[in-house]
Amino acid sequence: MLATWLFFFVFVLVLMFVVCPWRIYTKAEQPGWASLVPVYATLVLLRIIGKPWWWLLLMLIPIVNIVFAIWATNLLSRSFGKSEGFTVGMLLLPFVFMPMLAFDRSVHYQGPAGDPDTAALRDQISAIGSEIN
Repeated sequence: MLATWLFFFVFVLVLMFVVCPWRIYTKAEQPGWASLVPVYATLVLLRIIGKPWWWLLLMLIPIVNIVFAIWATNLLSRSFGKSEGFTVGMLLLPFVFMPMLAFDRSVHYQGPAGDPDTAALRDQISAIGSEIN
């Protein structure tokens, strides 16, 4: 009897950790299937949060990967308009906060780290000084 409940509980958790990232990726206008491919999923996540691909290499370094994973989780929360408190929830209770991010209809993707004008701002900053000649 206990083994049946344990199997059911583990099955539900595994199902949740497959369905929730799929839904989060589709909310961010990325292919949902990308969440199932290990390395590619991280690259797509980095695209969602607006960070360069070489962050993947930093996530392979022990100890450093913990810091960058927490940072990426915070940027993911901010990309959907949530605060740092939500980030803490995603880190400590992911089985509660990931479904909130994935299935709450009031939560929408707002651009990398919550700033829809990140690319435009980057272009403006790089244009500074280019007119001097």
